Amino acid sequence: MKILILGAGKMGSFFCDLLQPDHEVAVLDTVPEKLRFTYGVQRFDSPDQADEFAPDMVINAVTVKHTLPAFRSILPHLPATCILSDIASVKTGLPEFYRECGHPFVSTHPMFGPTFASLSNLASENAIIISEGSHLGQCFFRDLYSRLKLNIVDYTFDEHDLTIAYSLSIPFASTLVFGSVMKHQDAPGTTFKRHMAIASGLMSEDDYLLSEILFNPNTPEQLALISEKLAELQEIVKERDAGKMKRFLDRVRENIR
Repeated sequence: MKILILGAGKMGSFFCDLLQPDHEVAVLDTVPEKLRFTYGVQRFDSPDQADEFAPDMVINAVTVKHTLPAFRSILPHLPATCILSDIASVKTGLPEFYRECGHPFVSTHPMFGPTFASLSNLASENAIIISEGSHLGQCFFRDLYSRLKLNIVDYTFDEHDLTIAYSLSIPFASTLVFGSVMKHQDAPGTTFKRHMAIASGLMSEDDYLLSEILFNPNTPEQLALISEKLAELQEIVKERDAGKMKRFLDRVRENIR
């Protein structure tokens, strides 16, 4: 298969390395300097270079902020049968775009990233495949993710957004609150250092990505739940009620079991 990857960042380069042994791969990035770190693939720095390549599939691996603009810039240079695909963690605007673009499509979300995951060992990681779209495209990514030993879950676009509001918004918000009250520690404990490492990793992410994940319409409900539980814990601590604390801790252990 001829595959064009949009974006030569960490995830784009990851897909280049993953796919080039079995497919004819090209990567497009309008910042030519980024292409220096891609090997074994054709390198394009302008959308019109895709005309002759005529890909069977496009994998959009640019940052969330540029996902739709990147699609729109490449559309005039693609065969009508070319499958469009994205790996975006935020799907805002994509269902509407896919309905109007006139191309078959497949949308997935590898639930890992270069900040925390080891891209050379993904056996404990997950991936979401959106059940709406091209059957051929879904089969391609199901086979690809299976070879990486990822756990694969099928969701609709709406189900994906609900999941992301829970699985990303809660840890993102909790980490942001932790970071917002941070003070320098000369002798930090192990738990503190682990939380600090998570906070540092999160804050290395793109501001637009963090904002869009938290702006998910389903996020306010999750934030309200955090506030409710924090208020409950605050009251238990204020009362120094050992019985209530034990019941609270038991619920937490049950939740994370």
